[in-house]
Amino acid sequence: MQTSLIQNAHNDLVTDASYDLYGLQLATCGLDQRIKIWSLDESSGNASWNLEDDWKAHEGALTKVAWAHPEFGSIIASASFDRTVKVWEQVAVDTDQQVNGSGPQSGSRWVERAVLTDAKGSVRAVEFAPHHFGLKLAAISTDNHLRIYECLEQPSLSSWQSAEEVDVPALPSATQHSVTGAHATATATPTQTTSALDGASAIASSMTMLAQQQQTQTPSRPGAGSREADGGWCLSWCKDRHWGEIIAVGCGVSGVVKIIQFSPSHRPVTLLTLESTSAPQTNTPPTRPTGITHAQIVASSSTPETSTPFAVTSVAWAPSCGRSFHLVATGSRDGRVRIWKLRPGMQADEQPQADNAGDGTEERWTATLVAEFDDHKSSVGRVEWNITGTILSSAGNDGRVRLWKQTMGNVWRAAGQISVEQTEERSQDPDIDMDENAGAE
Repeated sequence: MQTSLIQNAHNDLVTDASYDLYGLQLATCGLDQRIKIWSLDESSGNASWNLEDDWKAHEGALTKVAWAHPEFGSIIASASFDRTVKVWEQVAVDTDQQVNGSGPQSGSRWVERAVLTDAKGSVRAVEFAPHHFGLKLAAISTDNHLRIYECLEQPSLSSWQSAEEVDVPALPSATQHSVTGAHATATATPTQTTSALDGASAIASSMTMLAQQQQTQTPSRPGAGSREADGGWCLSWCKDRHWGEIIAVGCGVSGVVKIIQFSPSHRPVTLLTLESTSAPQTNTPPTRPTGITHAQIVASSSTPETSTPFAVTSVAWAPSCGRSFHLVATGSRDGRVRIWKLRPGMQADEQPQADNAGDGTEERWTATLVAEFDDHKSSVGRVEWNITGTILSSAGNDGRVRLWKQTMGNVWRAAGQISVEQTEERSQDPDIDMDENAGAE
């Protein structure tokens, strides 16, 4: 591993860092309400990051910053505790032009193009959709609403329309009797806080609410609770265009991630619910059997003495790269990194020829928990995949960035770690941390 160090990047805690598609620009934000853009200088022997632009972006602490695909230009979006999402664009300026009285500029600066003010709580996560769906933006805030915006005037970037708004906890969870695709049934409107459900949907919803109430009333360790400070709000788009517009969303303190599908032809629906609770007594990673229903999982894990929900603080959907399944990683306040394998229905070679012939239904999505790690021993703030979806990185409150990779036997293991407390010279030596992990394994 090769590392570099940016000393004193912000005057306060850095809350997010995001690379552009090519890894040549880095956007950072923090509690100091500022966004900074760094450019990679590869001219010298040691790659270094130079400050390209720096400005006060919001009236509150920033939580996230995200890049749009470069086919739309140099565009970023930022989220903040001031309940807004802002869209910024890099524009060229004359080198002799005075900007804010700061003197000659380097040739470009970032300007505000749009301010989105629909959120009723602090906006915790923002991410642009994959470019094949157009210039769209998803944001999740502490009011538990997921909002999708679409740019109507791409040259100017000034007009953004609210395409969808979903009350995530109120969206019915997937059950054994639900179906996916264009024929999926949604029994609640996107903005309803309660809905009239019947049958299996009502049972699953009631059991979920009861389990969450019991577990949040009797937290077993720090980090579990019902306060906003104990919650987590995160989202990640599915990168594969074949399955349409799908987002993994986590919000609140429930410890649940919902896989939500959007379509012009029907209301948003929950394809799948990923739910796991902290059970410190066992060292065996729990596995979700294929085909088990959400209601069964809630029923088996709703006892507060045996399990406690912890908020999911980060979720990352891996690039598919031709795989027949999807990988979704989550990081939680219980200090665990989890990797889920999602299968979008029955595989073609496994599906009987007569199944679903002419009945207009599709097999539902299933998920299996294939890996779980608690090496951080503290809250996990970020999980992120590499460009091929083969290596997962995680950052935790233990001050370490850890890497995870799948072996030939389809077993996920530690592949290295970097401590933020290391000096620049030590962190550039790839043998030190690799040897430490090898000994631990």
